[in-house]
Amino acid sequence: MTTITIRMPEDVIEDLKRIAPLLGFSGYQPLARAYIGQGLRVDLERLEEDHVSELIASLRRHGVSDDVLQAALQEVIKPVANELSDS
Repeated sequence: MTTITIRMPEDVIEDLKRIAPLLGFSGYQPLARAYIGQGLRVDLERLEEDHVSELIASLRRHGVSDDVLQAALQEVIKPVANELSDS
């Protein structure tokens, strides 16, 4: 972990303090970290999907068949799905 300082509106901090225990968090800081992490993961996934879509389009332009693309995607998606189900 790295210590940072961030300025936030007081009402946001008060709201975090109020709902943190209701959501099972030990305090407002772990809840804030969770919110930041969730937002980051959503953005990373969206951006990575954009790159994957661009890559697939480029491969199609270069003559890679849909069958080959589907097979390759399945090789990548299955391990990720298995990891998620194991969590």
